[in-house]
Amino acid sequence: MAELVLKNLVKRFGDVTVVEQLDLTVAAGEFVVLLGESGCGKSTTLRMVAGLEEVSEGQILIGGKDVTHVQPMARDIAMVFQNYALYPHMDVAQNMSFALRLAGSPKEVIDAKVTKAAQILNIEHLLSRKPKELSGGQRQRVAIGRAIVREPQVFLFDEPLSNLDAKLRGHMRAELVLLHERLGKTTLYVTHDQTEAMTLANRIVIFDKGRIQQVGTPSEVFNRPTNLFVAGFIGTPTMNFFKAHCVQMGDRLLLQGQGFTLPAPSWLPTTSVTSNQALVIGIRPQMFKPSNNADDLAIQVNVVEYLGTESQVVGPLQGPDAQRVTATLPGNAKDLLHQTIRLGVDAQALHLFDAQSGLSLMPS
Repeated sequence: MAELVLKNLVKRFGDVTVVEQLDLTVAAGEFVVLLGESGCGKSTTLRMVAGLEEVSEGQILIGGKDVTHVQPMARDIAMVFQNYALYPHMDVAQNMSFALRLAGSPKEVIDAKVTKAAQILNIEHLLSRKPKELSGGQRQRVAIGRAIVREPQVFLFDEPLSNLDAKLRGHMRAELVLLHERLGKTTLYVTHDQTEAMTLANRIVIFDKGRIQQVGTPSEVFNRPTNLFVAGFIGTPTMNFFKAHCVQMGDRLLLQGQGFTLPAPSWLPTTSVTSNQALVIGIRPQMFKPSNNADDLAIQVNVVEYLGTESQVVGPLQGPDAQRVTATLPGNAKDLLHQTIRLGVDAQALHLFDAQSGLSLMPS
């Protein structure tokens, strides 16, 4: 395994810049996930690391060696693709050993590596089958096995689970966690799926429009988003946002919104905001709780989604703008349908952002 370093990486297609001034270091043995919406530049970044896209500007270093303009086969990486990319006329063993045979490795070495990889992935019984005889999950295991036998310094994964059904994706996520713990390889993984990112990554890199918005552990990007984009992107259901402003009442700092008043969190120093400063309050649906306080948010419930242990309650905020609010409440909340309810929240659970810059006001 080796450290992967991206320095001032830029990718342009004609006059369009799709990756802009990207700096990222993936430590040896670390599992880093590039997360973002389609078209944000994450897959293009991975393909530049793999050597499948030319770099417009910047450097790529693997194990301290500059591989920016090195051919893919000479980079000591292995890539697992979204569509598996298996050869249909070859059986599983032949697919897994293809790169080794191409490199002229001795047959006994090839057989040993294929057998070991098959044991790790529990596909020993599939070695003589053709890809058309395999399920989606089995094909993905074969694609991963093909990467393992090469014993690369860096693993690259491009949306490897997106073609699997929900149940199988969950199973394969667990398999990938165990695989990384066993092999300890430096891994760069691309996905648009938050669940994959949160469950697999040591660190998550959140992309938007070719730029990195935040790099952090799953806990950091969820609990301490640096800006409105990250706060709205991470979390299911998505965070609720409310326009508000600060009101100083004696020695108390309050947050005044449309139809509600909330105390400011204690972590917000009065010196960091000004009276009547325009803010955006962020509240995750899971942070709400039923309330009888007249200052709290009031919504008219028009949708209740019962999920077994909890319910997603949705309705417009009472007031001129009728903003839609989503709250996660325990148990079956079907009896709240078409009712007006009030929702309270612990002030310390609030996220606050400057309305103009979109940056978080939470101290670093």
